[in-house]
Amino acid sequence: MTMPAAPRETLAKQLALVIDLNVCVGCHACVTSCKEWNTSGAAGPLTDMNAYDAQPTGTFFNRVQTYEAGSFPETQTIHFPKSCLHCEEPPCVPVCPTGASYKRKEDGIVLVDYDKCIGCKYCSWACPYGAREFDEGRNVMTKCTLCVDRVYDEHLAPEDRKPACVKACPTGARLFGDVKDPQSEVSKAIRERGGYSLMPEWETKPANQYLPRKITRAS
Repeated sequence: MTMPAAPRETLAKQLALVIDLNVCVGCHACVTSCKEWNTSGAAGPLTDMNAYDAQPTGTFFNRVQTYEAGSFPETQTIHFPKSCLHCEEPPCVPVCPTGASYKRKEDGIVLVDYDKCIGCKYCSWACPYGAREFDEGRNVMTKCTLCVDRVYDEHLAPEDRKPACVKACPTGARLFGDVKDPQSEVSKAIRERGGYSLMPEWETKPANQYLPRKITRAS
């Protein structure tokens, strides 16, 4: 007789980003602020290789992909920010042979312990979103930390205790909060705007959500 699987432990709190695709203008302020903060903070330094050559490579926790959709004259320019989604079922965690990748119980943030990481890249292969970055200078895997060192820094003003990318966004396209709290700003935005997960078919239960674009037609 097969015994039923034990229910997974659920987090009472899950910090995450909610990104409004309707107002993201692709300015890359989130990318540069993320790079600046994390290079000088607990996660850094983030290595750049051949930064000014024809084929530069670098370590970025946040990237913005821009592409065109639709047919002329109703084409749409879409800016799509991507970073670690801090999944509730992160496939990067169980494949790590040293336990360097882990998910915090207190807030759901997925992090990497650099002292344990051996740079095997298993987590990168397991992540369906391409969110893991290999730092060639330190030979370790890196990723978005949701600026955990800012979020809990009591020396910062309460309004500054949020990820650097959220603070830097000039259009307010990035929201931050507890998606498990039904009264939080992020939860309300998801409900009211029809927020959705990226690639839910992978069953990773991404914590980060996206708010859909409102398509405008040419008159």
